[in-house]
Amino acid sequence: MRFKGIIFDLDGTLVNSLEDIADAMNNVLQSLDYSTHSYQDFQYFIGSGLRNLVSKALPGNHNDANQIDRCYHLMVQEYRTICTRKTKQYDGIFELLDQLIERDIKLSVFSNKAEDLTQEITTALFPNYFNPIVGLTDEPLKKPNPFKAIAISEKLKLKPEEIIFVGDSDIDMQTATNANMYAVGVSWGYRTKEELLSNGAQKVLDHPLDLISIL
Repeated sequence: MRFKGIIFDLDGTLVNSLEDIADAMNNVLQSLDYSTHSYQDFQYFIGSGLRNLVSKALPGNHNDANQIDRCYHLMVQEYRTICTRKTKQYDGIFELLDQLIERDIKLSVFSNKAEDLTQEITTALFPNYFNPIVGLTDEPLKKPNPFKAIAISEKLKLKPEEIIFVGDSDIDMQTATNANMYAVGVSWGYRTKEELLSNGAQKVLDHPLDLISIL
């Protein structure tokens, strides 16, 4: 078997967390008398970490570094209380994971969400499926920097080329390419199939179980 491990992105790939993220940020914006955004807007804010999302959501005249930092901490505090309220696993994900476990495929999660939140959400919604569960600890190391993806491969005791990297964004496809992993996009996430293909996706899945054919 060519592939022995799979690294999954979290938001937009394993789970639909859009509404919880948007609700948390909109609550912060509303508390400051700033304009809020639609769920559709947040599809394009997600993917490069919560700090980047905060910057995109703030009005242009209130977007200095101090305000971003302040609102980031408010948003994380708010999000922590509701992070699994509306967040749901996508249909077919559990069936896929069970089949992968049966095939002895090693599974990991790598998200640009803060590491404690990534671990909390993944553990709550997918107990005993993933190890390691990796999130953002330092801004310079966030995706598409391949450093943590390669570190995951080392922890799994696999070569990067033995790993499929599955995600829903341009950032995920770039990360996979930078890490010399097999880039697989998903069409059910927050970005378009065209964006995934133009950023290096070697396959785009329309249903989670489509991943089995790649194995």
